[in-house]
Amino acid sequence: MMTAGNGPSLAEAVREATEVLAAAGVPSPRVDAELLAEHLLGVGLGRLRALMLGDAPAPEGYADLVAERAQRIPLQHITGVAHFRYLELAVGPGVFIPRPETESVVQLVIDRLQGMAHPKVVDLGTGSGAIAGSIAHEIPGAEVHAVEYSVFAHAWAAKNLAPLGVHLVRGDLRDALPEHNGTFDVVVSNPPYIPAEAIPNEPEVALHDPPEALYGGGADGMELPTAAAASAARLLVPGGYFVMEHAEVQSEWIAAMLTRTGKWSEVTTHRDLNGKDRATSAVLTVSDLTASADTVRIV
Repeated sequence: MMTAGNGPSLAEAVREATEVLAAAGVPSPRVDAELLAEHLLGVGLGRLRALMLGDAPAPEGYADLVAERAQRIPLQHITGVAHFRYLELAVGPGVFIPRPETESVVQLVIDRLQGMAHPKVVDLGTGSGAIAGSIAHEIPGAEVHAVEYSVFAHAWAAKNLAPLGVHLVRGDLRDALPEHNGTFDVVVSNPPYIPAEAIPNEPEVALHDPPEALYGGGADGMELPTAAAASAARLLVPGGYFVMEHAEVQSEWIAAMLTRTGKWSEVTTHRDLNGKDRATSAVLTVSDLTASADTVRIV
């Protein structure tokens, strides 16, 4: 169907875009084709699909965006937006794009905080601010802190977290926030954890996610996850909760590492919505600090 302007209709353009993206190996070609059209029209997916039933024209510039996506440039880099739980996050080059599976990690924190009046939470290695921002949004009484080392990711996080009242600092998750030692009720982290030699298969990840957000250090990728656990032991109150995302194949190693330190109890592996081991949680029993009235906040 041709429109009055002799260009393709919206429905035709989306159908052709789906074919182009499928040929390029994009994992979800139809969804991405629709989201690119919706981005240009700004009408929402429901309205977009209604327009596709008629003879609405394709938006100007649509073919150019489809061509970019066919080059495996991440959809979120093209639209500038990543959707995560209830948030729309600004993202682009230099920051890790939050993944849907991380939403289940946030849910673990939300569940843990239920019934706590003014919990204090920190997100180590916040990236775009997805985890910290979601906690601040969904637990209005929480005092939420976030730490990010990358200059570029910190800039994206600042944009996303400022409206939500999160206390963002640029720092290394290995030694950040010493002035807050022994005061957090929850420490959450999605640290880099990919082994040095494990190059991701997806071009969107391998070519566009920043390497410092992917590789965890060392041959097994466990340097930064181990450091995140050590920082959690330093930052938490006794009885505080730590939860960390990781690769499915790393769950047993991380559970053993936490158990071996003798500082943690209730070490538990959690699966995501795809049934994969996605996170491990634990409760701090022995702090790295010498317990005293002025270093430990009693809750």
